[in-house]
Amino acid sequence: MDFNGSDTIPGPRTQDHLPHTAETAVKIVIVGGFGVGKTTMVGSVSDIRPLTTEETMTQAGIGVDDNYGSETKTATTVAMDFGRISVSDKLVLYLFGTPGQERFWFLWNGLFEGALGAVVLVDTRRLEVSFDVMGRLEERGVPFVVAVNSFPDAPRYPLEELRTALDLPPEIPIMECDVRRRASSKDVLMTLMRFLHSIALSRALA
Repeated sequence: MDFNGSDTIPGPRTQDHLPHTAETAVKIVIVGGFGVGKTTMVGSVSDIRPLTTEETMTQAGIGVDDNYGSETKTATTVAMDFGRISVSDKLVLYLFGTPGQERFWFLWNGLFEGALGAVVLVDTRRLEVSFDVMGRLEERGVPFVVAVNSFPDAPRYPLEELRTALDLPPEIPIMECDVRRRASSKDVLMTLMRFLHSIALSRALA
């Protein structure tokens, strides 16, 4: 590109501009194990072109990263995913997807800073990974909902069985979703916002 000529650096797309009516912005983190669908969820629901930090997987991850159920995955998030969605004229959610591989979990602390709530994505083929993920959120006092991503080849269980298996308290919402579908991903986020509202209301009345 010739910066002295007629070519110019392209600016943000019109649809990427923050709505002028926005009054409140909320930071949400999307967490889960490796290959559970965090990048896909951010990409499917974001109003703007999502920022991703995916890198091609290399031989260095063999024997280190648990890719069970994701053997065909060729890229992985190494820092974060970022997107934005306006859930109303006044409310905007900033979405931060965390890296799933345990060796990158040290980055989570920074991503959790200022987060009002979280979505925990779950793969029924690897439920055990979710315990560490939820434990980290509980340690930091970040409220969360659990969304079971519906992989075609993953076993299906009643949600109450999954609640028991994950040792979830009755007040924490759990639902099924398909992160490839915008409507499904948005439903998860709206469930989280209703949950956060109920928490704020109960604290105000206490």
